[in-house]
Amino acid sequence: MPAPGTTRQRLVAVAAEGVASGSPLNIGSKLLQGWLSASGVSLELIGVIPQLAALPYGFKVLWAPLLDRWPLGWPDRRRGWMLLLQLALAAVLLVLAVVAGLLAPGPGVLQLATLLALVLAAASATQDIVIDAYRTDLLPDSERGQGAAVHNLGYRTGMLLVSSGGFLLAGSLGWWAAFAGCALLMLAVVPFTLKAPRLPPLEHPPASLRQAIVGPAREFLRRTGAGTSPWLLLLVLLYRWPDGLLAALSIAFLKQAGFSDAQIGLLDGGWAIAATMAGTVVGGVLFGRLGLNRSLWVFAVIGAAGNLGYAALARFGGGLPALMAAVSLENLGNGMVGAGFVALLMSLCNPRFSATQYALLSSIYAISRTLLALPSGWLAAWIGWSDYFVVTALSSLPAFVLMLRLVPWNGAGCRGAFDPSRDAT
Repeated sequence: MPAPGTTRQRLVAVAAEGVASGSPLNIGSKLLQGWLSASGVSLELIGVIPQLAALPYGFKVLWAPLLDRWPLGWPDRRRGWMLLLQLALAAVLLVLAVVAGLLAPGPGVLQLATLLALVLAAASATQDIVIDAYRTDLLPDSERGQGAAVHNLGYRTGMLLVSSGGFLLAGSLGWWAAFAGCALLMLAVVPFTLKAPRLPPLEHPPASLRQAIVGPAREFLRRTGAGTSPWLLLLVLLYRWPDGLLAALSIAFLKQAGFSDAQIGLLDGGWAIAATMAGTVVGGVLFGRLGLNRSLWVFAVIGAAGNLGYAALARFGGGLPALMAAVSLENLGNGMVGAGFVALLMSLCNPRFSATQYALLSSIYAISRTLLALPSGWLAAWIGWSDYFVVTALSSLPAFVLMLRLVPWNGAGCRGAFDPSRDAT
C-alpha cells in the first residue's frame, strides 16, 4: 500500500509534530523552574517539583497499549489522539498563565502548580507516544532517515522557542505571558495536525485490551525469533550508551576545568542546539544515501569521536576554542546518532502495535541514560577526566559487535525489522 500524502506533506507533518513534542519538555522543566525561582520558592522545592512533574515520562509505557486498543476515529487513529492532547496541553498552559498572573505565591498556589505540572507532563508523555506511533506508521522505509532528522529539528525548535521566547516574554510582560505564549505555540500546531496525511485504517487492529497489552511483545518475539530478539533489545540499550555517559558528567567536567557559567551556557546551550540541528540535517541527507545499516555504523563512529573530543580537551586544554570544537563535534555526532537511532526504532515496530512497541523500545533506551550511567561519577573520580572520556568512547564497542550480527555493513536492513510484505497478521 502506498504511503499517504506526498513526501513533502509527510515531512512537514513530522516536523510540526516534533515542535509539539519538544515544547512541553522545556515548559515543565525550565519555564516552571524559572517561575518558581521568581516567586521566591525555596531551592529545596524547586529541586523537587519539576522532577516530580517529569515522572509520567518514565511510566508512559504503562498506558501506551490503551492508545493502540482505543484509537479515536477522526481525523484518523493517531491524529485523533494528537488533536485531543494538543488542545488539552494548551488548556493546561492557559490555566498556568492565569495562576501565574493572578494568584500570589503561597502553599495553595504551589500545590496547584505541582498538580498542573503533573497533568501537563502526563498529557505531554501521552502525546509523545502517539506522535512516535504516527511517525512510525506514516513514513515508508526510504524516508525514515529524513523523517527522524526533521522530527529532531522540530523537537529542538520547540525546545528553543520555549527556552528563549518564554523567558523573553517573562522578562518583558510577566510569567503569565510566558505560559500563554506556550499555549499559543501549541495551538499553532493544531492546523498542521488537521492537515497532516491521513493514515489508512488497520486491517487487523487489536480486538481487546489484553491483545493490545500482550500482542506487541508476542508479535515482536514471533517476528524476530528467540535467538535474535534479546540481541536486538541489547542493541537498543547500548547503541547510545556513550551519549548517556558523556551527558552525565559533561557540565561537571567543564566547571572543574575552569569554564565560566556564561561560557558553558552559551556553548552548551544555543551553540550545542545549533550543532545538533546541523547534525540531524546532515544525518538525514547521509541516511538517504547510505541506508539504515551503513548509517548506523558511520553515525556511531562519529558519535564516539565526539566523546574523544572531550578527552583531548581534558588532556591538552586549549581554552574556549578547544571547548567550542569539542561541543561542536559532540553535538554534530549526537544529531546524526539520534536520526539513525530513531529510524532503527521505527523499523522494529509493527503498525498494529506501534504505540506500545515504540514506547517499550524507547524505555529500554532510557535505561542507558539513567541506570547505566550511574557509575559515571565514581569512574571519573577513579581514573581521571581524560581517561574517563576515552572509556565513554570505548563504550560504543559492544554496539559495534552487535551490529556485526544485526545490521551488517552490506545488509539491506536490520535483522528482525518489520516487513509488511511478510506480515502474517
